[in-house]
This record gives sequence, C-alpha cells and structure tokens, in this order.
Amino acid sequence: MQTIHMSMYFVPKIVSMLRKFCILNLNLQTYLPSETPPALLKMRNEELENLRGNGTGKRKEWDRVYDYDFYNDLGNPDKDEEYSRPVLGGSEEFPYPRRGRTGRAANKTDPTTESRLSLVSSLDIFVPRDERFGHLKMADFLAYGLKSVAQFSLPELKSRFDSTRNEFDSFDDIMELYSDGIKLPDNPLLAAAKSLIPLELIKELVRTDGEKLISFPKPQIIAADQLAWRKDEEFAREMLSGVNPVCIQRLQKFPPRSELDPEIYGPQMSSITASDIEKSIDGIEIELALEGNKLFILDHHDVFMPYLNRINALDSTKIYATRTILFLKEDGTMKPVAIELSLPSSQKGSWFRKVLTPAEEGVQGALWQLAKAYVAVNDSGYHQLISHWLKTHAVIEPFVIATNRQLSAMHPVYKLLHPHFRDTMHINALARQILINAGGVLERTVFPGKYAMEMSAVIYKNHWRFDQEGLPADLLKRGVAVENEEEPSGVRLLIEDYPFAVDGLEIWSAIETWVKEYLSFYYRNDEAVKSDTELQAWWYEIKNVGHGDKKNEAWWYKMESVEELRKSLTTIIWVASALHAALNFGQYPYAGYMPNRPTVSRRFIPEEGSQEFSELVDNPDLFFLRTVPNQFQTTLGIALIEILSRHPTDEVYLGQRAASDWTDDGHVLEAFERFGSRLKEIEKNITERNKDERLKNRGGPAQVEYTLLYPDTSNVNGKGGLTGKGIPNSVSI
Repeated sequence: MQTIHMSMYFVPKIVSMLRKFCILNLNLQTYLPSETPPALLKMRNEELENLRGNGTGKRKEWDRVYDYDFYNDLGNPDKDEEYSRPVLGGSEEFPYPRRGRTGRAANKTDPTTESRLSLVSSLDIFVPRDERFGHLKMADFLAYGLKSVAQFSLPELKSRFDSTRNEFDSFDDIMELYSDGIKLPDNPLLAAAKSLIPLELIKELVRTDGEKLISFPKPQIIAADQLAWRKDEEFAREMLSGVNPVCIQRLQKFPPRSELDPEIYGPQMSSITASDIEKSIDGIEIELALEGNKLFILDHHDVFMPYLNRINALDSTKIYATRTILFLKEDGTMKPVAIELSLPSSQKGSWFRKVLTPAEEGVQGALWQLAKAYVAVNDSGYHQLISHWLKTHAVIEPFVIATNRQLSAMHPVYKLLHPHFRDTMHINALARQILINAGGVLERTVFPGKYAMEMSAVIYKNHWRFDQEGLPADLLKRGVAVENEEEPSGVRLLIEDYPFAVDGLEIWSAIETWVKEYLSFYYRNDEAVKSDTELQAWWYEIKNVGHGDKKNEAWWYKMESVEELRKSLTTIIWVASALHAALNFGQYPYAGYMPNRPTVSRRFIPEEGSQEFSELVDNPDLFFLRTVPNQFQTTLGIALIEILSRHPTDEVYLGQRAASDWTDDGHVLEAFERFGSRLKEIEKNITERNKDERLKNRGGPAQVEYTLLYPDTSNVNGKGGLTGKGIPNSVSI
C-alpha cells in the first residue's frame, strides 16, 4: 500500500478569513489531470483554487497564496521625490516580468505604487509560506548579512583608511580589506539583525578579543598573482570564463555599426579603423580575419548610450559606452586590440568618440589601463542588471508563480520543476527590499544608479526572448557557434577553448536528456500535451500574465507538442540552475578585488594638456584609484557579493533532491539516477580539462580554474561557503 506523507499548517481562527482549515501537502503518485482518480480530483482542484487566492487584500505571513503584481514597490515617493521610481511592468514604455503580489497599501503620493517596509522589517516581507528560506538558509543568510548591514553606518567606515577621506591612496590600501579588517560600528539595525541570529553563528565574524570586525577573504583573482588582473590576456579571458561570459559576440562586419539615431548618438559606424587593429592581429587583413572567425566584440554601445547623459548628470559618475574588439590567437586565447569610448551629444557639446589601442608602458599604457577599466565598468553594470538580475532572477519568478497556481503537486511537470524554484521568490522579495530599491545597495554601487532598474526594463523590452534563452540558441544568436547535428547539443563552437560554453553545453545536454526521458513516462504523444488542461492553463498564464507584456510576441512556443514542452522545460531548468550559477558564484572570486571589476567610474579620460592629464602622468595608479569606486562603494559592494557568492550549508545541487521519496515511480527514479551519474561524469571532465595546459583560458595569468559550472552533484556533505563551484537547482541567492 502506498504511504501518503502529510504536512499540516493550521491558520489561527483570529485571523482566518474563511474558516479553520489545514493545508495538505500530499506526496502522491504522479497523475496527469485526465488520469487522476475521482476520489482525488476534487481535492486537486480545490487545492489549486486555494493557492490562487482571490487577488485582494494584504497578504499575511501565514498565507499560502500565489498571485502577480507589477514592480511597483521599488520607490518610496512618500519619503521624498528623490526616491520615486517608475512602475515596471504593465506599460509599453517599461514592460517587465511580474513579481509575487504582497498587497501592501498604496503610497499616498503616488497611488500607483505600493508602500514599503522599513529596513529593519525587511525580513518580514511577504512570500507564500512554502517559499520562505528554511532555518539553515536563513541563519546563513543573516550571519553573513551582518557584514552588509554594517555598511549603512557610514562615519567609521568612510574614515577607515589613511590620508584621504573615503579614497584609496594606493593599491596597498585595498589589500588591507583582506588582512586587517574593519571594525563594525554599533547601530540599531545591526543590533536588530544580531538578535535574530544564534550566538554561535556570530563567532566567525568576531575576533577572539571580542572586537567586531568586517574582514574579507582574499579573492581568487589576486590569490596567486596580485598583478595578473592588469594583463590584456586576463582581461580578455574573463569574457570567456569570468563572471559574465555571456556577452561576447563574433564580429561579422567591420567596422561595427550602431542602430541608434545618428542625430543624437553620432555616426552609426564605429570610429575604429583597420589601421587601429591590423598592427595587433598578426599581420592578417581585416577581411581575412572576419572570414576566419578571428574577430570578436564586447559591445555595450547601444545598450548604454541612450542613458549616458542622465547617468553622467548624477553625482560623481562619468561613464562611457564602450566597444572592445578582440582577436582570437592561434593558441586559443583572446587579446583586446582596440577599445572605443563614446558619449552622446549634449547641450554642452557634440558627441564624443575616442579609440585606444594596447600599450604597456608610459602614458599610453596608463590610458590603456583606464580604457579597460571603463569597459569593465560597463560590463559589471550589464552583468548585475541584465545577465544576472533580469535574465535569471526576474524572468524565472513568473514561472514559479504560474507553476504553483496552475499545476497540481500531483502533476509531472510540477514535480520536475519544483526543486528548480526553491527560494527564488524569497530572495527576489529581499532584493526588492534592500538591493534593487531606490537608494538600495545596487543604486549605491553600480553606475546606472537611480536608472538601473528602468534600464533593465528597456533591455527586457528589446532583447529578451524565451526561445533564445537556452544555451545553444544563445550561442548561435551571438555568432560564437554554428549548427552541427553531429554534436550532442546540436552546435559547434567557433572558440574551441570557451570554458563557459564547453562546460555549459555538456550540462545543457545532460538536462535535455533527463527532461526528454522524464517526459516520455507521461506524454506518449503530442495529443497528450494538447489535452493536458493544467499544462495548457500554466502556459497560457505564463505568456499572458507572468510575462504578459510580451504576450503578442510570435516567438512563444504554442505548447502543442512534446518537443515544445521539452524545449521549454530544458530552458527553464538551465536558466534557474546552470546559467544562474555561472553568473552568480564567480562574483566574489573575480569582483571581490574591485580594480578587476569596478562598478563605477568617476572621471572621464583626461585630455592631453589638462590638469588631470598631468595628474595621470605624475601618478598613474592614484589617477586610476580616483577614477574607480571609492572606499565606501567598494566595501559595500564587496560585502554584498561575498554574501551572494556563498553556498548555504543546506544547498541542493543539480542532480540532487532534498527528499529521496519525491516520487514513487521507480522508472523515474532510475532516470534521475542516470542524470546524477552523468553530472558526476561531467565533474571529472571539467577537472581533466582544467589540468590540460593547452586550454589556456581555463586558468589564465590569474591562475583561476574555471569551476563555476562544476555541478558538485557529488557533494553530499553539506559543505557550503565560497567554493567557486557548484550548480544549485534554483535561483536561490
């Protein structure tokens, strides 16, 4: 006889809007709607109705209700006009994925926006009860969150270093962050956070003599060689195996061209000329280099140009839109051969463009180092706002909501996807409260400032397509791969030593095989997909509500075949697990040392003959440090990414399940075991590739092995921390 496992949560009478009831979470045999035994069918439908709620009222902490809302809670206009932010979602100007509804009262100043919780009450933000962090995860999050909380007390932090308030005077000043530590100031917010954490969890943050310190571990980028980050080879390598390896494209036309209005943003054709780069591409003519797939580009021009005048009007922000041309060498490594810095026209003058080429010494070497920093600033902003937040966190949440509203826990697709949605709504809710809100950590540390989230909505509008979010489709779109049916993934890479793509395609194929095998147990033909009422309601709601601002796009799958279902589920799992891991857990290893991944630039490149140019000539390092983030921005940013880069001790990795009895179908369990075994094989493959000295992009000058897509399925001991490896099942941090 089958055992039925039940967990019950009783809603108190005093606050019950309906009646005293219990919610049953039944671990039952898997059923499609049409195959559900009559005795369970009513319960199945009633449970879904309860999960949907009625769309009204403020949600209470014990509610188990899933519903949608716009991103209308990022601003705080009742506090001050300075904290007003546009509503994201529901408009043609700022379309956006939906978030989970909380139902808080509207702001008085702007009734279209929702009121916010106080900072101290951030942990009370509503998410459906089943979506809240578990005890261990919350303890880990709070313990390491103390470091970030402490940053909001500015006086001691801003005067921590030596001669110049809130400025680094040397690179040695930055290194003190990883050795001496910073004393934690006393403040109510810190005390409130500490009161929620068991005493033993604070010990790691406190010295043996009792003095409270912020101290940071040395990031991998400077662990072996403190100067490797300066090298051109390392700068280029990180576009293939760093924290944002999803933006590099093959250059197919030269010069690069813009699609923006030339009257405002300057000539559409780039100012980079053949003579700028031919001296650095081994004597090969431009056309031959293009034909031989030797030229690549990191192009942030069109994304940022429309916002530069507004961004550069902010305090202490001086940003360019950048293009970087790279050359693929015979040994498989990349080298940058030209960087273009651009500004749009303004009332003070016409548009600006400047091209810099590689140099190692003297003033030209200092200018080249600055140019690479401006590129890193662009790329850091794009990584945090678009690659990471928008294209994993934000776009996945509507799938979480729709799955719980439209698919019963008995449904096979629910059972397949459930582990890949763990903690996503909670981490996103906390992000809205303290990270991406007006005046939050993101606005304080990343260059778009108050325009950050608005910009992400424009990118969602113009560039997000669900059918291109799978890895093979993304590689084809960027021109770094071509179709090849002989490859398991269906594509062949044009950059053979591309660690993210090489490891990622193995992971993608493993996920795809698992999904295909899993679906074969439940969907015998296309008709089974079309006749699945819950599945069709799920897909309809994703398209028309969760991603409703994109509902009229022709690229949506129609969900009329097993093949379309397989593609959709593989993409969802890829984005929630492997893609997020590749973009998240390398943050501290690479960006924990600010000069390697600055998030803000505060000065333009100096013009020859100016006072600033003289400063650059006299002390290039000091000029660099006055250009990139200051002490406060740096320390706050490092504290944040250290938290985000950590695995909790209760992490559940791809190929693992939190409960072994998640299904009673033996055939499914055997297929899942094969999936886990394949992931462990991939672990061995990655280890072997990292040992191969011919694959220079897997370590580079900084000697940082590429392990961000190492599944860590074999990790069953609950080891967490800053491991720099491991693919969690879900977007959980």
